[in-house]
Amino acid sequence: MSSYRLEDLKQYSDTLRTRDGEAVNLRFVVPGDTDELQHYFRSLTTRSRYNRFFGAISELPKGLLSEFLDIGARERFSVVATKLIDGFETIIAEARYTFHAETATLEFGLSVDDRWQRHGIATALMKNLECRAAALGAEHMFGDTLRSNETMVSLARKSGFAFVNHPDDWKLVRFDKEIHVAPQDIPCASWRLAALSRQAERPSASA
Repeated sequence: MSSYRLEDLKQYSDTLRTRDGEAVNLRFVVPGDTDELQHYFRSLTTRSRYNRFFGAISELPKGLLSEFLDIGARERFSVVATKLIDGFETIIAEARYTFHAETATLEFGLSVDDRWQRHGIATALMKNLECRAAALGAEHMFGDTLRSNETMVSLARKSGFAFVNHPDDWKLVRFDKEIHVAPQDIPCASWRLAALSRQAERPSASA
């Protein structure tokens, strides 16, 4: 997976801020998250689950759960945003992204717990994903959503994404954004360092 070691990436943890300045921890999913991850998706409203997966599900099917937990496989990654609630680390948002090296693109999808929406978490998460895209060397990042998902459409528009018709499904719309950030200019400190490290390793990798 590029020049990163998976064991190093598993240690990465970022701090997001809600609109009110509350800290939210963002980290990679680990195997011990299985129960909490299922609880998170079960607690979403039916509409939120439908918007996230474009279909009616009540929880993550076994195969999809396995994919969520298999970090780094085929350049696919899952992250969760958590807060300490009543003494327990609780998932309040999640995202999955895939880096396509052949097209230098990063594909992503995300969701936020209904009780934590309108707190600026999705916006902060999108900005963090842009940092990750830049660190991986992506030139574009994109996502798909239902045309009826006004919340996601509004979020993507406010985040500077352009909209195009989906190539395979008329019910979906694709949003795309060019990434023009040099490694040293990536705003997320941890991913700026990762990008600079990746850049420094390139000469030795090609030697």
